[in-house]
Amino acid sequence: MSETNIKKGRVIFHVDMNSFYASVEMAYNPSLKGKPLAIAGNPEERRGIIVTCSYEARKFGVKTTMPLWQAKKLCPQLIVKTPNHELYRKISTKMFQILREYTNMVEPVSIDEGYLDITDFITVHPLKIAQNIQGRLLDELDIPCSIGIAPNKFLAKMASDMKKPLGITVLRKRDVEKILWPMPVHEMHGVGMKTAEKLHKLGIEKIGDLAVANEIQLKNLLGINGIRLKERANGNDFRPVDPESIYDYKSIGNSTTLPRDVNKQKDLFNVLQKLARTVSARLKNKEVYTTSLAITIRYKDRSTLTRSKKLGNPIQDEKDIFEQAKILFLKNWNGTPVRLLGVTGNDLVEEGHAFKQLDLFSFEQDAKEEPLLEAIDYLREKFGEDIIKRGLKNIHKEGQTNTSFNKDFLLDDYNKK
Repeated sequence: MSETNIKKGRVIFHVDMNSFYASVEMAYNPSLKGKPLAIAGNPEERRGIIVTCSYEARKFGVKTTMPLWQAKKLCPQLIVKTPNHELYRKISTKMFQILREYTNMVEPVSIDEGYLDITDFITVHPLKIAQNIQGRLLDELDIPCSIGIAPNKFLAKMASDMKKPLGITVLRKRDVEKILWPMPVHEMHGVGMKTAEKLHKLGIEKIGDLAVANEIQLKNLLGINGIRLKERANGNDFRPVDPESIYDYKSIGNSTTLPRDVNKQKDLFNVLQKLARTVSARLKNKEVYTTSLAITIRYKDRSTLTRSKKLGNPIQDEKDIFEQAKILFLKNWNGTPVRLLGVTGNDLVEEGHAFKQLDLFSFEQDAKEEPLLEAIDYLREKFGEDIIKRGLKNIHKEGQTNTSFNKDFLLDDYNKK
């Protein structure tokens, strides 16, 4: 890759920390290095789930989302630790501080990964910059990372996944046909197993098949996202690296002034349920979950009370929002007539990342619901996508950047840069 060729277009890095939570634990307890280590929710319980694991554990077949009992069966000597959220956030903040020393064009996309646009900050060859970043993160934080270098975000993300741990991979646009097209379509960023199964029905088995697929069929199958995926399969991605994305989607809520002051609990619950329905639809439209819920109560005398709570799980469905809103309401309502009610979801996380860092959430309940989700998928496949609707989906404009996890802890640091 010559420097002349690099400067003809954008130069984007995707920096992805390797086995981040396990790596942080090993950095703070060197005796764990070289040993099979797993971070798991509810490790005391048989039904605990593996959040992430070290590469030593992966050699035994241990994988993320695997039940803990199964992981221990594969690797009896597995060391299991509970998540240390505050420590992970602390290291993440330091990581992004280092990245911002190379460019102010840094876009966090989760607690352990981010994009950098170094196009206007190239003083030496980009490979040297990537090596320097990788070395500093290892020397200063004792955390390994992989870095993808490419002309756009999609290719940079694909590149960073190709060599782990401690890999640096360059993926040019002209390499797409040779390198990406032979890969199974489910390995493409943005294509999950469910989407891959749908694509298989069109005979799309590899990324190259998607790149030349019929757009009408793709749109009928996947909506506008089908067209976007075809663009990605051809190596096209015009989204900018957006440092301001940490401010996006901070909250989604709805409130209503009641036609009369109400003090009947049943009637107030009916209002809360309608608000929960609206908030749920908006969350689904934005393709985000909420990890913190707030309610607002304004009384007859116009005094207003707002209370919030952190949630154990990210939620999006009406029934979950309603249940949490009811709990908050009953805890804080003083029994006098209510003039206004509001429900707001805060600390939003993007759908695609809501289950990426699983230790942030408790997801055993989701496993229980899997048979229901499979039944819904069956009905949709048999009778069409519109037979059951979970909510509206937002059609993202090209160039629009989404948020991912709760980035509040990054904001202070961002404002200081």
